Amino acid sequence: MKIRHPKMIAAAGVLGTWFARGLVKSLRTEYRHLATGHPSLPPSLEPQPRLIYLIWHEYLLLPLTKYACPEVSTLVSKHADGQILATLIQQLGLTVVSGSTNRGGTQAVREILRDISGKLHLAITPDGPRGPRRVVQQGAIYIASRTGMPISPLGVGYHRPWRAKSWDRFAVPKPCMRAKILTGEPIHVPAKLRTEGLEHYRGIVQAEMDRLSGLAESWVETNRMPADHKTSS
Repeated sequence: MKIRHPKMIAAAGVLGTWFARGLVKSLRTEYRHLATGHPSLPPSLEPQPRLIYLIWHEYLLLPLTKYACPEVSTLVSKHADGQILATLIQQLGLTVVSGSTNRGGTQAVREILRDISGKLHLAITPDGPRGPRRVVQQGAIYIASRTGMPISPLGVGYHRPWRAKSWDRFAVPKPCMRAKILTGEPIHVPAKLRTEGLEHYRGIVQAEMDRLSGLAESWVETNRMPADHKTSS
């Protein structure tokens, strides 16, 4: 059943916030940074440098809830399901930017770039809002190219989560279970890339998202960090 009425959307967002906070607080979460040099820590812990955090749509519950802070803007689509998520995000204390990384039109991109000007960080689900699942869209690369903000992919894993029968197989961690978060070296995207350059860097970001996701999921299942976890070049 689709929720369309504004009051129902607001109520769903508030209830979702209450549920998310309680659930995430119960998890045994561990975070590790794999890169050398200055770590790209979660934004509530380290406000610099200004970064674009990428999170697969299915795993956004834990990072957005645990590391919510006013310095982070989050990209949310304008459809009804997105508005429920927007209410939840606002309740958590983040800033909402309306848009989509796979929505066509230069006007939408201009709105995104305008709305994040002056903000510290941006969190994006690069395969959202409608998929394909775990496929990075060029929109995230375009935003990085136009803002100069490095991209910091996140790998997230839950131990034996519940999964929805949705396009992204949305994962809901079970209370008190293990959860793991990984980041690597931020990816710097050159300015003013065109189509060919955007696709090249989209492939680089895709590979790093896949790598970190695989490591996080293996780590959470075995509770041991895989031996091959060096930062990719």
